Amino acid sequence: MIYLDNNATTKMDDRVFDAMLPYLKEQYANPSSIYKFAQNVKKDVEEAREKVARLINAEPEEIIFTSGGTESNNTAIKGIAFALREKGRHIITSKIEHHAVLNPCKWLEKMGYEVTYLPVDKYGVVDIDELKKAIRKDTILITIMFANNEIGTIEPIEEISKIAHEHGIYFHTDAVQAVGKIPVDVKKMGIDLLSLSGHKFHGPKGVGALYVKKGVKFHPLLHGGHHERNRRAGTENVAGIIGLGKAAEIAMKEMQEEAKKVKKLRDKLERGILEKIPEVIVNGHPENRLYNTLNLCFKYIEGESILMELDFEGICASSGSACTSGSLEPSHVLLAIGLPHELAHGSIRFSLSKFNTEDEIDKVLEVLPEIVERLRQLSPFWKEKKYV
Repeated sequence: MIYLDNNATTKMDDRVFDAMLPYLKEQYANPSSIYKFAQNVKKDVEEAREKVARLINAEPEEIIFTSGGTESNNTAIKGIAFALREKGRHIITSKIEHHAVLNPCKWLEKMGYEVTYLPVDKYGVVDIDELKKAIRKDTILITIMFANNEIGTIEPIEEISKIAHEHGIYFHTDAVQAVGKIPVDVKKMGIDLLSLSGHKFHGPKGVGALYVKKGVKFHPLLHGGHHERNRRAGTENVAGIIGLGKAAEIAMKEMQEEAKKVKKLRDKLERGILEKIPEVIVNGHPENRLYNTLNLCFKYIEGESILMELDFEGICASSGSACTSGSLEPSHVLLAIGLPHELAHGSIRFSLSKFNTEDEIDKVLEVLPEIVERLRQLSPFWKEKKYV
C-alpha cells in the first residue's frame, strides 16, 4: 500500500506507540485520584502538557487537552460566543474553513449570532481588505485557519491577528494541519486561541489540544468534574495525552529535517504529473503552501473515478477533506477559489509524510498517467472539451 492521504490522518510513529503502551497496561490510574500511583500518572500528564506547550511556544497552563480538532474548534468558537454574548454576537470566518469551524458557526447563527464568511483569492488566501470591512462594533471573534486542509495554502496569520487586536477582538486559528509540520509560535503571531490534533502529526487519534491565552474569557463546552482547571470536564485520556506529548517532542526535534525530505518528494510528484499529463491545474498557493500537500484538478474526468483506479493499484489519496468524503457535492474550498463545479469534481489531493519514499512517488507517476488517459477516453467531456 502507498499511503498519500496524510492530511486525513497519519501513521503513528513507533516511538509514540511505545510511549503510550505503559498507560494502556500498567499505569492505568486515574490522575485525579490522590494516592501515589495516580499522582505519578498525573505528573506524566503534566510533562506531556509541557511538551505540547513548547511546540507552539505557549505556557503549559494555557493548554487544554481535548478529544481532537473538532472539539477544540467547537470549544473555542462557542466558548467565546457564549462568554461575550453581552458584548456582541458577530463572528468573522472564511469560506474555506474546515467544517469543524463552519458548522459551529452555522449553528450559532440559529442561536441569534451573525457570521461573516470572508472570500478568498484564487490561491485560497483570505482577502485582508474584506476582513477590515467586515469588522463591526459587535464583532467578538475572528477565526481563520492556519493552513487549508485541502489545498495547503497558509494564511497571513500574523497580519490577521494584528488587525483583530487593533479592534479588541479575539483571534482563533484552526491550526490542525499546521502544528507539527511547520513552525507555529502563538506569542510571536499574536494568537489568542489555537486548535491542534495529535493524529495529524504521527500521534494518536482521539486526542488534541486547545491553546487559550492567559486572560481570554470563554465558557467551557463540557461540564462535570474539575478536570483541566475547570475548563474541560472528563477523565483524561491519559495514553492519548502521553502520545500527543511524545509526538510534539519528536516534531520539535525533527520538523526541519522532515520538511526538507517531504517537500522534495511532493515537488517530484507535482513536476512529474505536470510533465506526463496534459490539462492539469495545481490548486493552492505556489509558495505559501504546506510542503506535504498537492491538490490537482484533472480536466474532463471525475476525481472519484481516479481515486477508485488508484485504490485498485494500492494507492490511497483523496478528493478533499476526509470529513466530507461521502458527499456528492464538489469541495467548498475549490468553489471558493473560483473553480467551476465540473472542474472541482476532477480534484485529487495527495498529502505526503515522512514515511513516504521516492519509490512510492515513482510508482504513482507510473500508473497515474495511464489511469487518467483511460478515463478520459471514456469521457464525453474529453472528446468534446466542453469546458476549460
